[in-house]
Amino acid sequence: MTGNFGNINTLCGLIFLTCLGSFQDTVIASIKNQPQLIVKQQVQGKNSQPHSVFKPIIAELKQKTQIKILLPQYISESDGENPVYAIIETATKNKYEILLGFTPDCTGGTACRLGIITAEAITPKMPRLSGKAVLLAKGITGYFVDFRCGANCSDATLTWKQQGVQYTIGLKAGDLNSLTKMAKSVIKL
Repeated sequence: MTGNFGNINTLCGLIFLTCLGSFQDTVIASIKNQPQLIVKQQVQGKNSQPHSVFKPIIAELKQKTQIKILLPQYISESDGENPVYAIIETATKNKYEILLGFTPDCTGGTACRLGIITAEAITPKMPRLSGKAVLLAKGITGYFVDFRCGANCSDATLTWKQQGVQYTIGLKAGDLNSLTKMAKSVIKL
């Protein structure tokens, strides 16, 4: 009978130490700056890295903008023969615009353009989102606007608001499925 109490004491001690270790992590997490802690965890996670095309521009984006940087893991057309490049068009404290192109010096010309990724801090002057409502992840609704063609085709876009920032992903003559897949790879579950 005393052997059982020894095992129970050992088990209780292990549970106590485990709880104490978790409490210490919780205290540290609540003391540190939360956005930095979240970014650190995203970088360490297996499935939370943005697509490799963004690697050359991430440091510059982090230096220039203060809004949360969300970049997709999945990019339509990036697994084909043509490489895709991410080019910063704008990066300010409250906004960034990234051009996705098939050449490293693409300036948005029709032949080299794949699409765009933008983010901007929400202000009261921003127009209301419009388009076809699409349920994304984490209960977030995006709004799809289809492309139009004339002499050239425009981007189809998917726009949503998350944590005080309006994000848009666009693909030249893109389709809803590709844009939704890109957006869901941005919105972490």
